[in-house]
Amino acid sequence: MKKQIILSMAIMASLGAMAQTDGWAKELRHRLLLDFNKSREEVKAYIRRYIPDVTDDRLDAWERTGVLECLTIDGEKRYFHNAAPNLFRVDEDCRHVKEIKDGPFSEGYEDVDRTHVPAIMRQARKATGWLAEPKRVRVTYTLTVKADAVPAGETVRCWLPFPRRDVNRQRDVRLIASTVSAHVSPPTDPHSALYMEQVARSGQPTVFQETFEYTAGGEYRGLKASDVKPYDRRSDVYRRFTGEDGRHVVFTPRLRQLADSLTRGVRNPYLKARRIFTYIAENYPWASAREYSTIENIPTYVVENRHGDCGQVTLLFMTLCRLSGIPTHWQSGFMTHPGHDNLHDWCEAYFEGVGWVPVDQSFGIPSYAKDDAERYFFLGGIDSWRMIVNNDYGQSFFPSGKDAEGKTINGQKKYPRSETVDFQRGEVEWSGGNLYFDQWSWNIAIDYLP
Repeated sequence: MKKQIILSMAIMASLGAMAQTDGWAKELRHRLLLDFNKSREEVKAYIRRYIPDVTDDRLDAWERTGVLECLTIDGEKRYFHNAAPNLFRVDEDCRHVKEIKDGPFSEGYEDVDRTHVPAIMRQARKATGWLAEPKRVRVTYTLTVKADAVPAGETVRCWLPFPRRDVNRQRDVRLIASTVSAHVSPPTDPHSALYMEQVARSGQPTVFQETFEYTAGGEYRGLKASDVKPYDRRSDVYRRFTGEDGRHVVFTPRLRQLADSLTRGVRNPYLKARRIFTYIAENYPWASAREYSTIENIPTYVVENRHGDCGQVTLLFMTLCRLSGIPTHWQSGFMTHPGHDNLHDWCEAYFEGVGWVPVDQSFGIPSYAKDDAERYFFLGGIDSWRMIVNNDYGQSFFPSGKDAEGKTINGQKKYPRSETVDFQRGEVEWSGGNLYFDQWSWNIAIDYLP
């Protein structure tokens, strides 16, 4: 299907209550224009580095299949800012051409996990709670609002990501410092956040910074089909986490058909999950993603465009699993692999008789895997290089209206978030509205402690 989409009520309706916010149509247009900022000639110039004789007909063909991403906005065709580089990840022939010139592409984090994952597998079998290889880190996270983005004298409200304190893989969380007095969200809030306020000053950036430490462990159970029992379909876990959520876990006919085709004839939940995990890993390569707030249905987007980043393929895995009767929930934060730290999303799946286990769909089947156990390590296991911030997506901040110490605060966000699905980079607003990503920058600095 040719990806020429005009801004429409359909996109705004998919964003629920935010679509009713005054000015949202203008904001959505602004976000799309930032993401889709390349011309056809700019895209063609990049492609010519590897395919000198590329034609317009070939570009049209890539557009029709969704591997070269573009939108029509206000009557003008515009290309996603990473459309051309993504083409050489998503299209197999283009990927081969690029590898001939540049050499095979390798994921840097796999160099870290190549020895780390086997160590977890060895140690976790002997460990209490299936945890192994703990890593303690100190993080300094900084969010900087551009000078004069907010009028002088106005209060800037900021939410920064903070490590969760209610998950067994992450412990000994300690806030060391913050630029101003900060409120920490209650441990069980879906988004773990640090809330701060500052008054903007003329000609000066407004800087919010936090420093904290935590210890994270890897997890591995060596899951087998025989470990998994039939679900208690009356349980709260089953009923809550096998349904649609009205946002991006939506049971469309196309996704129902896909889930059925992958799991037909399979009764064991673990084997169903394994089929889904394998299919996504083998058919939807990683590619740079547009902002989630501009996408109507993320799993459908992945299937139609034949690619997805970590959060997008995670939502596809979650949806197909729920359609197959396997409970799942979102989890995200940062990957903190030395030299390869980044924003990252994954999830957890629930198997009766085992409990909740981590699943990292985008890490998929590692290139270094020597056997089946390593091939499916990330279906039920996870490395230690994580900072877990979220246990759900698209939820309210401080929904209880209280911080971790029980103090009542005004910590809920008034305006639509910059990232309406995930929460990793932070959020900022003032009385005049939300501050989008082009009005501030973020930085994470990680120290690895003994």
